[in-house]
Amino acid sequence: MTSPSEAYAAYRRQRQHPVLAEFTGSYPFGLDDFQLRACREIEEGRGVLVAAPTGSGKTVVGEFAVHLALATGRKCFYTTPIKALSNQKYHDLVARHGAENVGLLTGDHTVNGEAPVVVMTTEVLRNMLYAGSQTLTGLGFVVMDEVHYLADRARGAVWEEVIIHLPDSVSVVSLSATVSNAEEFGEWLATVRGDTTTVVEERRPVPLFQHVMVGRRILDLFASSDVDASAGFVKEGAPVNDELLRVARDDWASSRLMRDRRSPRKGKPGSSKSPRAVGNGRRVWIPSRVDVIDQLERRGMLPAIVFIFSRVGCDAAVTQCLSAGVRLTTPEERDEISAFVEERCRHLPDADLQVLGYHEFLDGLSRGVAAHHAGMLPTFKQCVEELFARGLCKVVFATETLALGINMPARTVVIEKLSKWNGENHADITPGEYTQLTGRAGRRGLDVEGHAVVMWQPGTDPRELAGLASTRTYPLRSSFRPSYNMAVNLVHQFGRERARELLEMSFAQFQADRAVVGLAKQLHKAEEALDGYAEAATCHLGDFMEYAGLRRQVSDEEKAASRARRSSDRDEALASLQRLKPGDVIQVPTGKFAGFAVVVDPGLGNPDEPRPYVVTADRQARRLAPMDFPSPVEALTRVRIPRSFNGRNPQMRRDLASALRARTHDLTPPPRRRSARGQAPGESASDRRIDELRRQLKQHPCHQCPEREDHARWAERWFKLSRDSATLRRRVEQRTNTVARIFDRVCEVLVALDYLDGDTVTERGARLRRIYTDMDLVAAESLRQGLWDDLDPSELAAVLSVLVYETRRADDASPPRMPPGRARDVIGEMVRLWGHLDALEKEHRLDFLREPDLGFAWAAHRWAEGDDLDDVLGAIDLAAGDFVRWMKQLLDLAGQVADAASGSPLRAVARETVDRLRRGVVAYSALTE
Repeated sequence: MTSPSEAYAAYRRQRQHPVLAEFTGSYPFGLDDFQLRACREIEEGRGVLVAAPTGSGKTVVGEFAVHLALATGRKCFYTTPIKALSNQKYHDLVARHGAENVGLLTGDHTVNGEAPVVVMTTEVLRNMLYAGSQTLTGLGFVVMDEVHYLADRARGAVWEEVIIHLPDSVSVVSLSATVSNAEEFGEWLATVRGDTTTVVEERRPVPLFQHVMVGRRILDLFASSDVDASAGFVKEGAPVNDELLRVARDDWASSRLMRDRRSPRKGKPGSSKSPRAVGNGRRVWIPSRVDVIDQLERRGMLPAIVFIFSRVGCDAAVTQCLSAGVRLTTPEERDEISAFVEERCRHLPDADLQVLGYHEFLDGLSRGVAAHHAGMLPTFKQCVEELFARGLCKVVFATETLALGINMPARTVVIEKLSKWNGENHADITPGEYTQLTGRAGRRGLDVEGHAVVMWQPGTDPRELAGLASTRTYPLRSSFRPSYNMAVNLVHQFGRERARELLEMSFAQFQADRAVVGLAKQLHKAEEALDGYAEAATCHLGDFMEYAGLRRQVSDEEKAASRARRSSDRDEALASLQRLKPGDVIQVPTGKFAGFAVVVDPGLGNPDEPRPYVVTADRQARRLAPMDFPSPVEALTRVRIPRSFNGRNPQMRRDLASALRARTHDLTPPPRRRSARGQAPGESASDRRIDELRRQLKQHPCHQCPEREDHARWAERWFKLSRDSATLRRRVEQRTNTVARIFDRVCEVLVALDYLDGDTVTERGARLRRIYTDMDLVAAESLRQGLWDDLDPSELAAVLSVLVYETRRADDASPPRMPPGRARDVIGEMVRLWGHLDALEKEHRLDFLREPDLGFAWAAHRWAEGDDLDDVLGAIDLAAGDFVRWMKQLLDLAGQVADAASGSPLRAVARETVDRLRRGVVAYSALTE
């Protein structure tokens, strides 16, 4: 029964936050403290940043912003990083608020775009802001889901653009995975957006237990008594399970034993034991994927996501399960799955089902297993996501792309290996990636606890694994940099100087400035110390710092003169070595081999660094270096060198040394050459400057001070610290205004190409404003030069593809299949154009534009020509999902070209290109990609 004080507190909360009270009443469960804190802040008119573990319910805060917008007659935009997540969120909000109140904008698909609540990708909102769209009228809230995506190198800048350019009247609700610098990010949001509260939650709603699967056993990673499984991360230094450490020691001993038995130097007979047989005779058995599923099912740990980090591996795992007869569903569940998949896929052309692997896909799902990766058809991936969320699909074999925001929590997450291919090599996963993956374990409201299971592999180090699970060192780092499209849009809206100021508000600049704070503090302390040193050097006879400056000038001039003399001597010595010939007798001036020697080989292989090979009077044969000759040498006499002389032959060395001694018996060694300073027939300009400085020094009043040397020591400290301060100052200047300096260089390129004229965007620049691809400048220049003017729609599809497509395997050296006719020639012209732009970028110290990739041109041309999916996929090395994804990006660019080519015949061709490409599986994937 509620106490009077609790009832009064609830009454006050309802009075202060009536919309929140109504909102919480619509949920069958109570909200967590962090959710309530964030929602109160939103209702009170502040922006919020919510950083919480995966699966903790951050999206409830975003849904409250939607509810508040509808309750107060304002608009709310809900933004996500990828179209699949936008589609998923759209369906969630439609179910809650009705289709009439919710819209969807994904760039190539519009549903009820003027609704009060619109779900969209962040790029769409960025484009609306630049275009000044009327849809922004009445906007009160923007939810930025997965805002930590701004660290993404390819697309992260979009988040910062939106945050900076949204009107001040809009409240921003930012939802982020747990990062270690959430407070720093929140401070930046407050700087840019005004009053913003950071809410950090590190505890999970469902406790997460960490395990390692060794053979058929599932062992705890940590000593359970020392671990708080409800925390978002395990404290560093938590003790590792002793049994795992014993397994690791046995595994290491086994591998060493096998190496010893294979080594012929050990002299021990070979062994028939398995390489994984440990020292006490037991084996570390590595279970198959089917065995893993069996163990999880026996322990009641399904549904599970198994991360494999390989598309081929995911598909192979499903095949292995089917071959082994795995069946995790009941007959009723199989019927429900089949009906669901058939309904979702009924629009797919029958002719394409075979090439898409539909029947194998349905067979796996009906048994409760499926793959999930970027190579799958978007429709198939959506089926997997929804059936897994409904508990009908029991096991999903997935790549790490599943961890990017898709709402697919599981009871258990399995990680096969702790390394993955990053595009260049196999690298260990980071603590942030490990946390993101394992955070999917534990379904709120369904599971009492979640489980993360790492598969034991030979060489596994439990302590390293514990470090992954107990590290909270994954900060959010900005990837922001101004692009050409961004520059022309900003200059168009704000002018160049104001645009520069806006870019200095970016999180990238904020982080750079924060990094400068430590340097600036050091500089401030140094400047304070400089004042103290100058005061300590004060002299009652005059300006001692002026006197100390004269002393330093004398010292600097003397050092410079000495360096010049040494350089002159080195140059002369080098020139003398270059004149030597075989048989010359020289005097080696210094070093271990000083004395007479005969030159066998002048060693002029590198004329800039002669290394003469000589025989000395004491029968040593050595190749000398220029450093052995600090002064010039000259041939004193000559000795004949036998034609067949070999310096490795002792007798030949003795004979030549004997001839050398006889030749130099009565020869007086030349006197060592005096330095230029000692033989000056007349003073040099440097000597005259030094003499003049010494005269000024003696005439200075401080020269007579009895405490002159004490003052001088303080002055020397001042000069040394002044040099260090100058270095610090340069470092500070290099770190500040970094984003603005890049923007200046981008604008210089645009001015050189006549896209900008001062604060004015030219007609050429106006076209660039409508092109958002990362190859924006190549596209705009191709438009300007009319490279695409005479193409038909299919040819245009082919040439545009080289600006969007990027080959996954950089080592694929096979030449791409090219389309025929005019398209092939235009692609060649575009590659040459890119070369010119690349050179222009390098002149301005930029590197934005990658080389066009020709690997999709033939496929784009044939699809636009109407070829069957089977024929196109059969001729290129692409999975169906990849094909659809690249086609969707090509559709986006073709639409942008149509907008940019307004008023020209190319516009109609680009629109026809869009119509030709949007067919079959490409058209039916509009809501799921």
